[in-house]
Parts: sequence; structure tokens; C-alpha cells
Amino acid sequence: MLRVIAIDGPAASGKSSTAGLVAERLGWAHLDSGALYRALTLAALDQEEGGGGRRRAAEGGEGWSGQRILALAEELPVRLVLVGNVFRPEVAGVDVEQAIRGERVTRHVSALAAIPEVRTWVNTQQRLAVEASDGGVVVDGRDIGTVVFPEAPVKIFLTATADERARRRLSQRGQGMEGDLVRRESQELAARDAADSTRRVAPLKPANDAVLLDTTALTLEQQVTRVVELARGLFPG
Repeated sequence: MLRVIAIDGPAASGKSSTAGLVAERLGWAHLDSGALYRALTLAALDQEEGGGGRRRAAEGGEGWSGQRILALAEELPVRLVLVGNVFRPEVAGVDVEQAIRGERVTRHVSALAAIPEVRTWVNTQQRLAVEASDGGVVVDGRDIGTVVFPEAPVKIFLTATADERARRRLSQRGQGMEGDLVRRESQELAARDAADSTRRVAPLKPANDAVLLDTTALTLEQQVTRVVELARGLFPG
């Protein structure tokens, strides 16, 4: 049996936090597919800006060529490296886990992730990473259960209201919870949801056999416990 737990859901639904803790409880590895898309975005932005293309980089990736992105990914290279029990993104041999989490990358990652050739490349890298792993892997993203690992025995689709996700994201950044800030962040997340769920390639949606878990009123501990219980029911020992 394939030892993969697929956790999908919209932005700021708690996928990575949940997946990381589930992996830790089970003694499995954790792979955040978003980290690879973000690492590619960082590499593309750095190349564009370094080459005098600040205007194009600021336009959200318009005009980015899939072939060019993939050539860059192979040349640098951009890759996933297993460090302990976590797959870390590297660009040109440098750990970019912190660099990819900034607003600069967040603003552009959706545009790059919508490129079909990029999605195919990322999916291949994820499968190769899982195949090379000695144990189970918890993978989180937006199309893990529908496209990347449709045969995963455990599929989870996390949801939460846009307002709740906005509050979580602001808290994570250490920002205040003023009404205007929450409203603005909620609107940005709703726009991201719309872009991700209506894109032509691998739109965001739950797999037919996924367990839907609304985390709006759940603590992180509660949602982690729920996923671990499901996993242990299928993967005893």
C-alpha cells in the first residue's frame, strides 16, 4: 500500500501546519508542495530582476514561459532535499525555506503555478521524492489527492471561512486583528481561492473520496488528532 497521506485545501487553511505535525506524530516525512512552487517563483523573480526585468517581475509573472522556468529549475537547480523528516526547497544549493515565505513570492506564486509545464514538473519532483523515501510521507498542497497521488489511501481536504483564514494568517505574521486588516486579507484569500479553483489545469477541489474537514472552529491540535486517527486506522504500526 502506498504510504502517502494527501492533505489539500485553500490558502491559509492550515495544510502545512497540520501536515507537519501529523508527519511528526507518525514518524513520517513531510513534503509541502507549495514550497517547490514558491522556490521556482523566487528563482524566476530573482532572474527577472537581476536581468533588468523588474517591470515584468512586478506584473505577476505575465509573459513567463514554462520552458524558461523549467530550464532555470534544471540549471540552478531548484530541488527538494530531505533534511531529517522534512523536504526542504533549495535553489542553487541554498536552503530558501525562509526566503520563499515573503510577500514578494506570495504575490506571484499563483501565476507561476497556473503554467501547465510547471505543474507537470513539480508533480514529477514530488513523486520522485516520495519514491526515494524509505517510509511514509505526508504531502500537502492543492491537487495532491486529485492529481499527484490520486491513489493515496488517506485524503483530507481542509476548509475554513475566508475570515478565519485571514485571522490565522495575520496572527502568523504578528499583525493586528483590526477589522480593515482582516477584511483586506479575507478579500485577498477569496481572490486566491477563485483563481485556484477556476484555473484550467488541476483546479482546487476535493477528491471524490477525500474526508472534508472544516477547521473554522477547530484548534490545530484537534485537526491534527483527527487526521492522525484516520491514518492509524489504515496504517497500523
